[in-house]
Amino acid sequence: MTKIAICAPASPITREAAAATEALVEAEFPMHEVVFHDQCFERAGHFAGDDLRRLAAFLDCANDPAFDAVWFARGGYGSNRIAEAALVRLNDAARAKTYVGFSDCGYIMGALYKAGIGQCAHGSMPINANSLEGLEAVRRVLRWLAGDNSGLEPSVDGTTPTAAFNLITLAMMAPTQLMPDLTDHVLMLEEVSEHMYSVDRIFFSLAGSLPRLAGLRLGEVTEVPENDHPFGTQLEDIAKFWCARAGIPYLGRAEIGHTAANKVVPFGLASPSKRS
Repeated sequence: MTKIAICAPASPITREAAAATEALVEAEFPMHEVVFHDQCFERAGHFAGDDLRRLAAFLDCANDPAFDAVWFARGGYGSNRIAEAALVRLNDAARAKTYVGFSDCGYIMGALYKAGIGQCAHGSMPINANSLEGLEAVRRVLRWLAGDNSGLEPSVDGTTPTAAFNLITLAMMAPTQLMPDLTDHVLMLEEVSEHMYSVDRIFFSLAGSLPRLAGLRLGEVTEVPENDHPFGTQLEDIAKFWCARAGIPYLGRAEIGHTAANKVVPFGLASPSKRS
C-alpha cells in the first residue's frame, strides 16, 4: 500500500474536497491510503496557517518514514515563504519520497528538484476533487502513484528530462536560490488569471534567465482577464517570439494547466512505471 501524506504549504483546502478525495481513494484505489494533515484546514489570512505552521506540517509529512509520498493539497500562494527553510530540515526519509503538486507549489518542487530530494511530479491536487471533472484529474495522479502511466503528458517519453511549472511561479523563482538547473530539459509552462500582456512580460523575464533548454512546450493559459484594448498577439505567437529571441526550440503545446485535463509531468528522467 502507498501511504500518501497531504499538506498545504500555501492556501487551505476545504473539508469537503478532502472528504471527496478520501471517498474516491476508498472506492477505487485500495492500494493507496491518504492522510490529510490537520493543517490543511487552518487559516491565517490567505494562508493555511502561518509560515511556521505550514513549514512544520510539510516537515511532518516529508520526514515521516511511514509515508511514501507527499501530495500538496492546493496552490494559491505561500510555498515560496517556507521552501528554503524546509530544505535544510529534511531527513533521509524525505529523500525517498514522491512529491506531487503544481501551480504555487512549484516553488517547493523546484527547490526539491534542485537539491535532488525525492521524485517530484507536476500533477493535479486534492482541491480538484470539488467537481466531477476534477475527480478525473485526481484519479490521474492516483493512477500514476500506482505505476499507471496513462495520465502522463503525452510528450513525456523518458528519453529527455522534463519539468513543468506555472509561468509566473518560474519567473519569480528564476533569480533565487530555489531555481533548479533545467539545462537540456523540455520545459512545460502554463498560466491562469493573467492578462495577455502580462504573459508576454513574464516570457520576457524568463527569456533572459533560462539555460539552454532542449525545448519549450506551452500548456493551457486560462481565465485570461479582458484588457481595455486587445493585446493583438495570439498566445502561441507570444511563446514562439520569446523562444526565438532566447534560442529555445519551441516544441508545440503541452497538456498541462489549471484545468481538469491537467496531465502528470515527472521532473527529470524518472520512470514512473517503476513505482510500486
